[in-house]
Amino acid sequence: MNLLLDTHVALWAITDSPRLSGRARDLILAPRSTVWISAATIWEISIKHGLGRGDMPVSGEEALGYFRQAGFACCPSSLSMRQLSRACPPITPTPSTGCWWRRPSWSRCAC
Repeated sequence: MNLLLDTHVALWAITDSPRLSGRARDLILAPRSTVWISAATIWEISIKHGLGRGDMPVSGEEALGYFRQAGFACCPSSLSMRQLSRACPPITPTPSTGCWWRRPSWSRCAC
């Protein structure tokens, strides 16, 4: 069975969190399961870690290493997972909208 994990479920799985349901844990650990994470998961972790609010204690690159150690497969994307895990321009709340997103200046991107 192929399982594509949501960001939080993937993090709960590698940390053995009690928030992960028994059914989810059984499916993830089943020998016939292939567990996938998407590039969006690494990107989300990188953004939340970069905000520095304390709700994401690991960077995208660290999480990617943990996912690989756990045997999770990475969905292919046009960018490498390593590129996505690196912090590009900081993403901060904008005063006008309060939204966490602002358009990055890709010319300054270190990817």
